[in-house]
Amino acid sequence: MLYLVLAESALELVPKKIASHPSVVKYAKRRGKRPTEVLLDRSFHHKAMLKLKDGWKRGRPDLVHFSLLEATSIPLYFEGMLKVYVHTYTGEVIEVGEGVRLPKSYHRFVGLMEQLLKRGSVGGEEPLLRIVCRGFENLLNLIEPSKAVGLSRRGEPMKLGELAETLSMEERPLLVIGGFPRGEFRDEISSRLDGLYSVSKYALESHVVVARALYEYERVKLNNEGRGNSEWRPSSSLD
Repeated sequence: MLYLVLAESALELVPKKIASHPSVVKYAKRRGKRPTEVLLDRSFHHKAMLKLKDGWKRGRPDLVHFSLLEATSIPLYFEGMLKVYVHTYTGEVIEVGEGVRLPKSYHRFVGLMEQLLKRGSVGGEEPLLRIVCRGFENLLNLIEPSKAVGLSRRGEPMKLGELAETLSMEERPLLVIGGFPRGEFRDEISSRLDGLYSVSKYALESHVVVARALYEYERVKLNNEGRGNSEWRPSSSLD
């Protein structure tokens, strides 16, 4: 089982500090919700976000959407060999259930995330998405990885194929990818990793890194175990 974490993801409800800003109030009114019940989104709240700490790193739920679609639409996930978590900028840790098919529509995804962050879970008695804890430290305690590595432009250069080979030999490997538009991991995250690696000279967006990294791991793991041709159907849909 490979554990994938989108860390410090730019996914959060509008913070109280900017809830009264005209751009936020107008957007929330149009959505029929309170300002603190809608996702922070730079496309609509750019001026308000100028007042936020690390504003340049926040308000990009679209990156999380793309990344989750990449991660949950591949054989590795279909085979039950990939577990996905989203660690948000504000610390919430979201667990993605097994066999969940996420909405491809961004607007449906936004509504789903707003519901999740407000209620703590979606999907009934057996939640398809749920907040399981807060903080990266608690997430590590939950997963108990045998090796935890992160990807960053400031890391040690390594080819993705080599990294995939290394992770495939671990019992409980954890791969941490930033779920934010630019910048680096906070020290509280990078200091807890066993390694930090750079897999490209370019500043690739989160979903691109997720797709490329998981493909390499999948290629190694499924081929080694001879599981590349089995059929699978999604067990639950949020579409």
